[in-house]
Amino acid sequence: MEEHGSVTVGTAKLIVHEKWTSFPIVNDIALIKLAEPVELSDKIQPACLPAAGVVLPHKFSCYVIGWGRLYTNGPIADNLQQALLSVVNHVTCSRADWWGSSVRKTMVCAGGDGIVSGCNGDSGGPLNCQADDGKWDVHGIMSFGSSTGCNTAKKPTVFTRVSAYIDWINDKITSN
Repeated sequence: MEEHGSVTVGTAKLIVHEKWTSFPIVNDIALIKLAEPVELSDKIQPACLPAAGVVLPHKFSCYVIGWGRLYTNGPIADNLQQALLSVVNHVTCSRADWWGSSVRKTMVCAGGDGIVSGCNGDSGGPLNCQADDGKWDVHGIMSFGSSTGCNTAKKPTVFTRVSAYIDWINDKITSN
């Protein structure tokens, strides 16, 4: 059933990382196997994955995309939202006055300027970044943000770094 470029498809299987934990948040990644193929169109395209191990440079621009709240305690978005965020390197993001030890090297931080961020309800959404060759790669999967509110300075949105899980993704695709 297609409506405005969207398609509803059932789930055949949900594959959650075997070592996922919610506290502390570690291995926050899962794959969804669709119940049937989806026909590609000008509005529906597959996502590209980055090469294994890629770490984006500090201040690299990417887009967070989601259906979450428009602002702290605000309404849920009626339309899909996107926001341009700058990547924050691990050295900065793991400082004590930023995220400290909550941020691991298997994560990527973006934002933290106190103006633009992901928000509640965006979890699971992508951090899309354009490569030099023009293709768009999903470098992150939104994992968490600040409990003090969206757009908190020095509390960038934290994403699972997809490039840290390429071997796991390929293994799960092959075996499922």
